Amino acid sequence: MEIRNLITFVRIAEVKNFSKVAEQLGYSQSAVTMQIKQLETELHAQLFERIGKRVKLTSAGERLLPHALDILNSVTQAKSIAQEPEKISGKLRIGTCESYVISMLPPVIMEFSEICPSVEISTHTALVSDLFNMLRQNDVDILYFLDEKIYFPEWIKLLEQPENIFFVASADSKLASQKKIPIEQLLQEPLYLTERGISYRYALEQSLASKGYELHPFWEVGNTDVITQFLLKNKGISFLPEYVVQDYLKNGQLVILNTECPAFIMWSQIVYHRNKYVTPQMNLFLKLMLKHIRK
Repeated sequence: MEIRNLITFVRIAEVKNFSKVAEQLGYSQSAVTMQIKQLETELHAQLFERIGKRVKLTSAGERLLPHALDILNSVTQAKSIAQEPEKISGKLRIGTCESYVISMLPPVIMEFSEICPSVEISTHTALVSDLFNMLRQNDVDILYFLDEKIYFPEWIKLLEQPENIFFVASADSKLASQKKIPIEQLLQEPLYLTERGISYRYALEQSLASKGYELHPFWEVGNTDVITQFLLKNKGISFLPEYVVQDYLKNGQLVILNTECPAFIMWSQIVYHRNKYVTPQMNLFLKLMLKHIRK
């Protein structure tokens, strides 16, 4: 039984599409079909049902899947032990949000690049719902996102960490020292917000809508670093996670506004697909992420 055939089997179980797996693995579709036929011949069982373009595991395929994953993960662990970290190569795809790319991931990626300089890392940013689909379709290896606590049975979740979200402004703002700022007064200020659909913005919109208020931001922009630059120049206020502005809060350039709005908490979460073949580079990157985030 060849390892490459098991890898192909697991990928098809994840993606449920022969042609897409062929593209991801760099094979022709006929080669992928042949690998599955070889595996089925060895096991004397049909592993997939193909009805039109849909692919579904048979009962035999479902029984094989956890064992195939155990075999592949054991191979990965053996490679990790036997292989020098700097010799690890391949690709690593991370699905995440732009604020993490700016503030949380750079130190992890810098340390990882020193250990594994031959690995190609790519980050893919999107709305959370789109990221879920990317993980489901095996377009990303790791998902690092901010939202309410979310669970899917096909996920392995490694981290669930609370993140405070609040209104912030320049320390020179006229609101900086004010207590219990009314919502009406907040909404009169120039408001810089992340784009619609971002988890914490949606939570704010829902909370305000329940009280009869509607948000009318001065500027919507996906890049939280851009928003921060406007806040530092005392051009308005924003609603941001603490990790985005923590350095500016520590040095006194920005302040958390004391408002009548309720406290907001979202959750940083790291997940990967339960059927995922955990490569050496993926295994190491996850360990580094957990080390840096929990620090």
